[in-house]
Amino acid sequence: MSVNDEATGQQPAAPYDSAFLKACRREPVPHTPVWFMRQAGRSLPEYRKVREGTAMLESCMRPDLVTEITLQPVRRHGVDAAIYFSDIVVPLKAIGVDLDIKPGIGPVVERPIRSRADLAQLRDLTPDDVAYVTEAIGMLTAELGATPLIGFAGAPFTLASYLVEGGPSRNHEHTKALMYGDPQLWADLLDRLAEITSAFLKVQIEAGASAVQLFDSWVGALAPADYRRSVLPASRKVFDAVAPYGVPRIHFGVGTGELLGILGEAGADVVGVDWRVPLDEAVHRVGPGKALQGNLDPAVLFAPREAVEAKTDEVLAAAAGLEGHVFNLGHGVLPTTDPDALTRLVEYVHTRTAV
Repeated sequence: MSVNDEATGQQPAAPYDSAFLKACRREPVPHTPVWFMRQAGRSLPEYRKVREGTAMLESCMRPDLVTEITLQPVRRHGVDAAIYFSDIVVPLKAIGVDLDIKPGIGPVVERPIRSRADLAQLRDLTPDDVAYVTEAIGMLTAELGATPLIGFAGAPFTLASYLVEGGPSRNHEHTKALMYGDPQLWADLLDRLAEITSAFLKVQIEAGASAVQLFDSWVGALAPADYRRSVLPASRKVFDAVAPYGVPRIHFGVGTGELLGILGEAGADVVGVDWRVPLDEAVHRVGPGKALQGNLDPAVLFAPREAVEAKTDEVLAAAAGLEGHVFNLGHGVLPTTDPDALTRLVEYVHTRTAV
């Protein structure tokens, strides 16, 4: 039971009827639900305190820390959903890939994948590999009560980019060279990553996640024809694998204005939109039958309160005709964002959209 349920002696409420899950299902909502990508992270002083002296990957593998960090923005901001605290390379680390997350750099892979022999690094992921995920989600759902928990995974293309480049890349030279130069090896790499990602999401759903989001952070580097030919099959495989669970599936990438229609084809129920495309335009690109998520520019939160509210009103106005809308930023919370600005934003959206 959650803390409130223990106090009243009532059975814990279920997340199914939450505003967030209703919006994902394109059902009427009491208010537009709000959550933020990277809402649990460096913008919160309590996060920095609890993470002090603990490496990122270790933090992701300790159920006590994962639980505390995931709950922090729910407590502070009153958001409508929690996002499971993790990193996109966690399943790769769990199957034995030699990598680390280096401060100020990001994930660094010791042996980049450049040949067919290198694929041997990528074995199947089993629930036992990530038992700490199951434990953490059990702890979280007990605390969250009626607040939904969103499962988290990196998409095959973005994982492949880290694995092939050996770390973050601005131009993705090695990634594109492999994609264009050895299409069969590329297809086999993405297919294997789709299997690993699917297994990772299944663990989270079976442990109690109410929705899942697939992050394709770098896919905006591709032209639409390349995405359709070389990436879409793997993304679709992930969404198809978790479809039988019946939980909402969210797809998000950065710089994907030209890809929104194809992203919608991959199988998600909700398509995330970054801040570059207004939602009333995005809905035409994505097509019918999908909810949209987004899309306030994260940098707007550094402006005065009146400007934040004015830009929020623009997003809400653009979303007025949508079948379903989940308010979010157009990318993650920036590390130096004032947490109070996020709290005010949640309250403002809730108040402005209350039925």
